[in-house]
Amino acid sequence: MESSRARRRRRARPSRGRTLVHTALAIAAIAGVTAGGTAYVTARAHSGPVSSAKSPSPASSSSSSASASGEESVEPVAEPAVDRVALLTEAMKSVTVPASAKVSAAVLSLDSGESADYGDAAFDTASIVKVDILATLLLQAQDAGRRLTAAEKAYATKMIENSDNASATALWNTIGRADGLDAANKRFGLTRTEGGDGALWGLTQTTAADQLVMLQQVFGDDSKLSEASRAYLQRLMKNIEADQHWGVSAVADGSGWALKNGWLARSTTGLWDVNSIGRVTLDGTAYLVAVLSNGSTSQAKGISLVEAAAKAAVSAFTDGNSASVSTSTSATETN
Repeated sequence: MESSRARRRRRARPSRGRTLVHTALAIAAIAGVTAGGTAYVTARAHSGPVSSAKSPSPASSSSSSASASGEESVEPVAEPAVDRVALLTEAMKSVTVPASAKVSAAVLSLDSGESADYGDAAFDTASIVKVDILATLLLQAQDAGRRLTAAEKAYATKMIENSDNASATALWNTIGRADGLDAANKRFGLTRTEGGDGALWGLTQTTAADQLVMLQQVFGDDSKLSEASRAYLQRLMKNIEADQHWGVSAVADGSGWALKNGWLARSTTGLWDVNSIGRVTLDGTAYLVAVLSNGSTSQAKGISLVEAAAKAAVSAFTDGNSASVSTSTSATETN
């Protein structure tokens, strides 16, 4: 028979099953704090949609605000993305555009990666297509595993630095005219640029957004062009002859620019196409800028329009530091 002392010892010993239940509940409670305590959202300005994890509900946040050490955790405050499109659209309102003219602009900050464009109309390229022609020639040479010939280099130098049309025609024929240009542009990522008919390379159609893509192929690291090809094109664009130092270079402080301009008086209307594309440096920050225009009554007025538009466009990246959150980077308004 069991003694009274043995029965007392048996009643005092806790049940193993109850101990396991208590341990499991404690582990679940700790896991709940960890899962709830590490969920937070950080937003920053960029050129694409803002994505984030779902924030914890107020109830779950309050239940997990204390850490295991007893210190209160503080959720990071999400910073709103800057709507560069809204700023660019607003900035372009300051540009006086004649009734007969249209203008479009696109900008990319090489530091932040933010970009925005204004106006989606297609324009004649005039001589800015010469950058595209040389980029196509360089890509074709890379594919063939060869260097440019001495004649091709001579044509390239005159075509970019002096905007020589005869040299452009020679290289236009070398690349296979519009077919060659369009094939290269497909690889470069241009989607709305179409080579001119026959020998009419100056009537190639393009958009400001596409020209920004072209500039990224020349000045960016993520390019189909080799580092040597990019350096070659950049060097020529930095050595434009003195009477062509206008256009997007009006934005730059000092000589921190590389560009190619285009201008063409249309025989059908007597009005001018005036365009400018390039890389500029302002207050230590590098920007890629493309401005296209048509319908100006003179070249001089077209240049003034392009320079005003370039300054306004870049101001959208230098003047405004706050705006509503936006996931769009393309404005569709056309003046």
